[in-house]
Amino acid sequence: MWRRLFFSRPRFLTSLSTANYSLISRQTAARAMLLCADRLLQTLIPSRRCHFNSQFASDNAFGPCPEVGMMDAVLNERSDAGSNAEEDQAQPREEKMSKRAQKKLLKQQKHEARRAVRKAEEKEHKKQEAARKRREWEEKLASVDEEERVKLIDARRGLKKERVEKKREEKAGKIERLRKAKEQGQNIVIDLEFAHLMSPNEISSLTQQIMYCYAMNKRSSSPGHLWLTGIGIDMETQLLKIPGYNNWMIEKESRSYVEALQDWKDDLVYLTADSEVTLDTLDSKKSYIVGGLVDRNRWKGITIKKATEQGIQTAKLPIGAYLKMSSSQVLTVNQVIEILLKFIETGDWKTSFFHVIPQRKRCGADSDAVQEVEQEEDYNGNADKQCEAKVCSDNFKTSAN
Repeated sequence: MWRRLFFSRPRFLTSLSTANYSLISRQTAARAMLLCADRLLQTLIPSRRCHFNSQFASDNAFGPCPEVGMMDAVLNERSDAGSNAEEDQAQPREEKMSKRAQKKLLKQQKHEARRAVRKAEEKEHKKQEAARKRREWEEKLASVDEEERVKLIDARRGLKKERVEKKREEKAGKIERLRKAKEQGQNIVIDLEFAHLMSPNEISSLTQQIMYCYAMNKRSSSPGHLWLTGIGIDMETQLLKIPGYNNWMIEKESRSYVEALQDWKDDLVYLTADSEVTLDTLDSKKSYIVGGLVDRNRWKGITIKKATEQGIQTAKLPIGAYLKMSSSQVLTVNQVIEILLKFIETGDWKTSFFHVIPQRKRCGADSDAVQEVEQEEDYNGNADKQCEAKVCSDNFKTSAN
């Protein structure tokens, strides 16, 4: 190693041209090699002090040596680069996202950007519409005499008062129905003890479904008595983000349904698609449990396993008796709740299923049942198609702009 170090051509000289190398004296070359050796020893043994720098690199010893200064600069740069590399390695590296995750993030960002633009356009449209109506009203008042103007203003105030009174009556009616349902309504429980099995996005999705459930129950003419059990910290954090959640007229329990309804444990029925028992009707004395789980089919059979271990009855909705599903019979939480509420209102499973389950999930059904439902909902279907066509045209105009 030392032989190669002292008798080989120094590395810093490789960058010099052949002509310049021939001009370097032996004394300069020896001086540079000794300095290189000392720097090498300093690298291997950090505690060693430099002995050759002061003797051979000094201007007083052998005179100025620009080549040695060049080598010092190169070695200093390398040492700085090495220290920077060590610092970079000491810092935790950010995990690189996969291509699929990058595409998903980009898609989400584009969706949020489009939603922001759409909201801004809707806000601007409402603002312009309000300004137009205000302008038309002022022009109408300016075109009539004083007596007619007073009549128009009084009539408008009367209409506004009627609308406010109607809304107040509707709100009071909803509150009264929910109060009665809390006393003698059908108990429907949403089990929220699966939060630890879900990702943050799935918990957020479940929160939205619970919000839909409460809104549907509030609008229903025959609402049920809703329970939220097993509310953990993560779930409660998301639920508290819903406006007005603290004022909901439902039961909120951090305990499990077994503890919260321990006096009625024999009347608990867990609704799961994996059950062998088919539900014929709803018993007002029983409490029906719906699993609050958004798992994208990762945890198959987890609800029936939990109910079996707890010794609770299980049942499934009679979907197969009225229609065939294109995939599994697993529905979202809000779809199950809406089916139960619709059955409480109508007492008919067929009407409940065809009213809630979307067409894309249906593979086939009895032709008579399909024809009957289509005849009953012909007007609603045409109205829905017109709405869909309008939405599609609006989306096309937005994308074109």
